[in-house]
Amino acid sequence: MKKTNPLTVADIVMIAAIAVTAVCLFVFFAVKDVSSSGTQDGILTITVDGESYASYPLNEDKVIEIGDTNVCEIHDGRAYMKSADCPDQSCVHSLPIDSDGEVIVCLPNKVVLEVSEEKKSDDGIDSVAY
Repeated sequence: MKKTNPLTVADIVMIAAIAVTAVCLFVFFAVKDVSSSGTQDGILTITVDGESYASYPLNEDKVIEIGDTNVCEIHDGRAYMKSADCPDQSCVHSLPIDSDGEVIVCLPNKVVLEVSEEKKSDDGIDSVAY
């Protein structure tokens, strides 16, 4: 009895095409994540009790005392709550923030740290206007 090969040339070509596509997608998303993580042109905005307290660029290392209750630090393009006098310390245990829209909140002290992208002048041109 003659055995036949279960894989044909077309099968091998299809498997190779899928593998190449998977590798390309992996490389694309890996490069995209590296370039977008740590928004170096991001701005850290601090609000206390709903009022704007201060704003700082993420690309400058800095320790910020927020009143007598909290201490925030910006280091290597990331911001985190270094210390707080609140009882649960959940803001201190939060992960550092570095991307647009990320937030750290200290509810007892009503302190909010939020990262946003730096707005650059684009002369009013956007994807809709041309």
